[in-house]
Amino acid sequence: MAIAVLSSARLKKVLAALEGNWKAEMEGYHTYLTLADRDSDPVRAQVLRHLAQAELEHAALWAGRIEELGGPTPVYHGNPGGEANSLANRAGGPKMALRRLEIEESRHIANYGTQLKDLGDEGSVAILEHVIEDEKEHFRELGSLLRGHYTAPIGAPKVDAQAVLDELLAKRNEGRKQPGSWIGDAIYGVNDGLGAIFGIVSGVSGATAGDSKYVLLAGLSGMIASALSMGSGAYLAAKSEREIYHAEIAREREAIHLNGPEARELLSLYYQVKGLPEPDADHMVNHIANDPGQLLRALAGERLGTSEEALANPIVSASSGALSTAVGAAIPIIPFFFMHGIEAVIAAAVISLAAHFAVGAAKSLITVRSWWSSGFEMTVVGAVEGAVTYGIGILLGKGGM
Repeated sequence: MAIAVLSSARLKKVLAALEGNWKAEMEGYHTYLTLADRDSDPVRAQVLRHLAQAELEHAALWAGRIEELGGPTPVYHGNPGGEANSLANRAGGPKMALRRLEIEESRHIANYGTQLKDLGDEGSVAILEHVIEDEKEHFRELGSLLRGHYTAPIGAPKVDAQAVLDELLAKRNEGRKQPGSWIGDAIYGVNDGLGAIFGIVSGVSGATAGDSKYVLLAGLSGMIASALSMGSGAYLAAKSEREIYHAEIAREREAIHLNGPEARELLSLYYQVKGLPEPDADHMVNHIANDPGQLLRALAGERLGTSEEALANPIVSASSGALSTAVGAAIPIIPFFFMHGIEAVIAAAVISLAAHFAVGAAKSLITVRSWWSSGFEMTVVGAVEGAVTYGIGILLGKGGM
């Protein structure tokens, strides 16, 4: 590739941009590969591996251009799992991780588009034009994965049915719990406890001019009630989810017993929708059907979209829900253990609003919103809630209630 003569300042700028591109592609490679290894869906995992390989090829193009321009060979010092092991991706689960990747691909496309205009290096621009087209295809493919349509990317090799089958069978006994799934429940528990008790504390403070005795009595009673309510609700919800799952499994087992060929045909259709050619899908299902238990698990997994291992544990759900609610509920009460009157009310308001912002920012771990906008929104909601309940408390206090 021809190398145009660049000024020292321009060369420095170009090399910095190319190194940033290389790092982004390498991080994408490690992220896709880690998510593929972690994914329990063998077809989706194979698509993610193809995307990982494409990112690695892009990184090689950038590394080659850096060396052509006389820059040092780049070395990856990032996380071996890329962004796949970030708290946000673990807390949000595979769907949220894919959504974050889709957003990241759109940012890469926008960044590369800007470089087309600003970079001023012919060789780099040629690589950019090639990479942008690939990134657009990655963006579309991630959107398809999120919608459950696993069409192979342009240029991807034909899906290897035997490789997919081997991977599926290798994972048949592996639990696929989301290690960070409890984080979302804990965040919402803190949010519920904080919001409910902040309202109670504000209202009672308004009615009693911040009398610590009454505020603590109401606040602690509300905290206990909220924690028990959240814990019992989470326990019953998780238990009901398991009971519904087991009932569906029983129905699937009966359907397979009554009409095995129809069940195999249905499973084959599920795999065809995901991108496997009909002969490969039929071949895969025939292998799976050799083990009736595996056929039941595979069909149930496709129809229900989950497995027993991925269901929430009722005890864990109850514990995390109750404890997190109690933690959030305790925050507005703390100042009244040490202060009295309006000073305690002001301190409780400041601490509670700060906690609202922190909880809102933490919610960005399980959403795709920015942490500051989520935190600001929570703070505004908390301020309105506190002001309204405090005002109502004042009116009730003046009314002698």
